[in-house]
Amino acid sequence: MALTAIGQTTKQEVLDTPEKSGGVYYAYPSSNIPAETPAPKGYKAFYVSHFGRHGSRYLIFDEQYKEVLDFFADAHQAKALTSLGEDVYQRLQEVWKEAAHRAGDLSPLGKREHRGIAERMYHSYPDAFAKGAAVDARATTVVRCVLSMDAFCERLKELDPTLAIDRDASMFHQRYLNHHTEEAIAYRSAKDTWKEEYRKFVEDHLHPTRLVNSLFSSDEFITKRVNPNQLMMELYALASGMQNMECTISFYDLFEGEELFDIWQCENYKNYATDANYAGNSGLMFENGKPMLRRILARAKEVIEGGAHGASLRFAHDGNLIPMAMLLHLEGCYDSVSDPESFYKVWSNFKVSPMAGNIQMVFYRKKNSDEVLVKFLLHEREVLVPPIPTDKAPYYLWKDVEAYYNSIL
Repeated sequence: MALTAIGQTTKQEVLDTPEKSGGVYYAYPSSNIPAETPAPKGYKAFYVSHFGRHGSRYLIFDEQYKEVLDFFADAHQAKALTSLGEDVYQRLQEVWKEAAHRAGDLSPLGKREHRGIAERMYHSYPDAFAKGAAVDARATTVVRCVLSMDAFCERLKELDPTLAIDRDASMFHQRYLNHHTEEAIAYRSAKDTWKEEYRKFVEDHLHPTRLVNSLFSSDEFITKRVNPNQLMMELYALASGMQNMECTISFYDLFEGEELFDIWQCENYKNYATDANYAGNSGLMFENGKPMLRRILARAKEVIEGGAHGASLRFAHDGNLIPMAMLLHLEGCYDSVSDPESFYKVWSNFKVSPMAGNIQMVFYRKKNSDEVLVKFLLHEREVLVPPIPTDKAPYYLWKDVEAYYNSIL
């Protein structure tokens, strides 16, 4: 079986592929998708239930580009930059030419990611998209999600112009696609839950002195103007986000591997504590995915009982994909630990929710049988659901899957 490897992450894995240190900014891993395990004899896919994140985007605020650019401009005027600092200043000016006023926007790469996923889905499960297919697509009201949905659906329409796809984005769908309980929101914002321990972790893992000294030649400027930790995190955000843009400029040369790994641990910690199954949040984040899971189960039941075929396509955010992967109990997505130094060993944000990350449940049936099978894909790679027994892995009896998820709900 070619199952997705999303178990323990090693430091070497991050050092070997620095883009992974971008965490939820990791561009969609579309290369080297393994061949799927053949379905049991006689079974053909008839329905795909998809839940995905929007594609690659620009950083969420224009200020993340412009304020760093302006700061380096000030340092340039003050003749306080090293030769490397001057080079970074030139790079920032080039980056701003593309990024200006695009904060949070879907990038061209984001559109290509979803077009690629749609094309592979169409060719992998032709019976699901055969004549008469019922295909519905839903997105949150955030523009990058709507445009991700459109890119996905337009590629399907190019492959088969006769496909009828019902698309919608509204607050009606937002309520379950992007659901966060009041308790979860309160936990994230409270000062006495996770923030102080996290602050200490960051304090122990951020070491900006070398980076700052490599960029600025004036001790006086550093003393009066530079917030070392803040600057390091700002440059890390820029470095992480470049993989989602069209320009080929990189900032990874500014960091040593150990520095990137440590910063990534801090970002991974934040995602784990506020969206995943961190032992300290007492399972609060499971509740965020339940309205969506109810929709998934209800729609699957309609398709199965109606003898229909097609696909349900849903587009939301990393803060929705992470709880959904956890709630479904996909392998490597729901482990719960309390030691911050061990978080990355059991849970990695870039493995659970890269840009355009997605979960697909693919349903199979055969003639003259009421038995329905289902398998799970995470980012188009087969993944197991350990709590549910099966002798057909990675395929499961739908009745067992449905019963398990209803027990959770």
